[in-house]
Amino acid sequence: MMVALFVSAFLSPFVHAQDIPYVYGVEHTGAEYPTPVLPSFNDLPTIDPLTDPFEWSDGSGRLTDFADWERRRAEIAAEIQHYEIGEKPTRPEDITASYENGVLTVNITVDGNTLTLTSAITLPQGDGPFPAIIGMGGPTGSLPADIFSSRDIAQIPFNFGQVMAHTQTRGSEPINALYPDLTYIGAYSAWPWGVSRLIDGLELVAEDLNIDLSHLAVTGCSFAGKMALYAGAFDERVALTLVQESGGGGAAAWRVSQTLGGVETLGATNYAWFINDLRRFSSAVSRLPFDHHELMAMVAPRALFVLGNPDYTWLAEESGYVSSRAAHQVWDAFGIPERFGFSIVGGHGHCQLPNSQRPEVEAFVDAFLLGDDSANTDVTTHDYDVVDYSRWTEWWGTGDPIFPERETSQSQIDDYEPECGIIGENWDIIRDPTASGGFYVTVRPDLQSIGEAPSGSENHITLSFTAAKDTTYYVFGRADNPSADDDSFWIQMDGGPFELVNGLGTTGWEWVRLGTYALPAGEHTLTVAYRENGAKLDKITFSDYAFPPDGRGEEALNICNPLATDVEEYGDVPAGYALDQNYPNPFNPSTTLSYWLPEATAVRLIVFDALGREVHTLVQAFQPAGTYEVPFDATSLPSGVYHYRLEAGSFSQTRPMVLMK
Repeated sequence: MMVALFVSAFLSPFVHAQDIPYVYGVEHTGAEYPTPVLPSFNDLPTIDPLTDPFEWSDGSGRLTDFADWERRRAEIAAEIQHYEIGEKPTRPEDITASYENGVLTVNITVDGNTLTLTSAITLPQGDGPFPAIIGMGGPTGSLPADIFSSRDIAQIPFNFGQVMAHTQTRGSEPINALYPDLTYIGAYSAWPWGVSRLIDGLELVAEDLNIDLSHLAVTGCSFAGKMALYAGAFDERVALTLVQESGGGGAAAWRVSQTLGGVETLGATNYAWFINDLRRFSSAVSRLPFDHHELMAMVAPRALFVLGNPDYTWLAEESGYVSSRAAHQVWDAFGIPERFGFSIVGGHGHCQLPNSQRPEVEAFVDAFLLGDDSANTDVTTHDYDVVDYSRWTEWWGTGDPIFPERETSQSQIDDYEPECGIIGENWDIIRDPTASGGFYVTVRPDLQSIGEAPSGSENHITLSFTAAKDTTYYVFGRADNPSADDDSFWIQMDGGPFELVNGLGTTGWEWVRLGTYALPAGEHTLTVAYRENGAKLDKITFSDYAFPPDGRGEEALNICNPLATDVEEYGDVPAGYALDQNYPNPFNPSTTLSYWLPEATAVRLIVFDALGREVHTLVQAFQPAGTYEVPFDATSLPSGVYHYRLEAGSFSQTRPMVLMK
């Protein structure tokens, strides 16, 4: 209701939405606005839901008139460049262009160095003027060429490698010769710069080509879909942006993707495409002052159509759906909802346009490249009816960035402790007072299974649960996965194929989605197999509620004392004491040893070699209760297996670690 009231108030100054421009004659209408305050990483606030695109960067309020969008859009552009992709250079003064033998050549010169763009243009028969489609890497990207040729639309390929390679070598790319101080930038700054310079060239030879510069489109698929989105967002001369299956870093919102499993998250993307400093947000995505619904919103009030394919989990299409719903509110607020659409349809290959999506693409082409007012661009095609997208934006306009209170009274939510299931001998059970039930599980440090799920019960954890009804069930795990090398598991439901869930990076203990299943009422079995060592799993929740639990969740249905029968290894362990597995492990040359004390006591932490010889005493002191992290530098030691032992009061525990040089 709050959003609806805002939209009503927002639109009150407007009488005719059609007065809002479809396109602009300059690359960046807000170029003259001052750069907003851009806080350091440590000073950025935590915003768990999606950021409010209408809120000024300095927190001074929200825009209330379309005339203010130019400034707000400039703020979003500044934030994306500063925190994500790096500076997109402005138009240089020295640009020349020519068109000969069907090839457009654009020369961009900065400080005596020249970068050349070439594009073999396909022109329709006749005099024009011709609308044009700029395809990322090909004349029409991955869209069928006849959609455009049959409509007398010129086809202009953008050869992105002339600006920066698909996976750049920082400092050695063509654009670096022009801007040696900008070697830090990502490809999604460089490539849109190249598209803008190609448009500059079109302007310089417009009469020779007879291109209708007010009806330009950009398109691309997969990584080139991201390219098209950034190009359309950062150049307001583009009238229509067609984004196909762009995945993480494209239409999908980083925050939403972080809650899913097996998708391209911020911590599991190609950093050649972004600035290296974006890595800081891999385990702190809620600190980003924007998200990709705002990248899409930068296209407004121009036209944007987003295509998705849910058959490819990595693309994070559920995240793209939520992000699209959020972005659509910007066009709604301006009274022009028909200028934004999305279609997420499976049953086809990656970057292949199915017959069901073709009329939708054609409608946007007809409306925004040919000016056909009768074309129906009211397109919101999806299969995510069970996804509550509104919870991500419900806070907008309140100034309080929190999720709405969970309503779960009619939901089945069953929690289980994995250490109390049927657990294979290759899994370690680790005491941790911050874990639910005081324990978590992790695979032995010397084991990994990257290519396929390991077979054998010794490598599995099995849990049984009962579905109360025929419906969709969500499986969540409370995990602590500290890096992109320690953030994945293999998951199997009811003896089916194991599925990889990757990109589950967290900041400490957080809930992640392990899977979504349409299940009949009755008994079911979940099996977890290890993939990367270092990934920690504390709790598992089966639920017909689409969102993860809060905190540590509810009391588990299978509470146990998992170490009660292992007296030989663990002895009579005083409650609350714990010695964690070192991290990283294997290590070279440094690692960290962690332990917990429930009370003040004398502590001794020692390291000894495979022959039992003590090589280091790391701690010998009386310490108060608390959590301790002790660094260990093994630079002077040879490779091999070592052990470390914690002696604290009556508690004593020993763990192995592997030094690999």
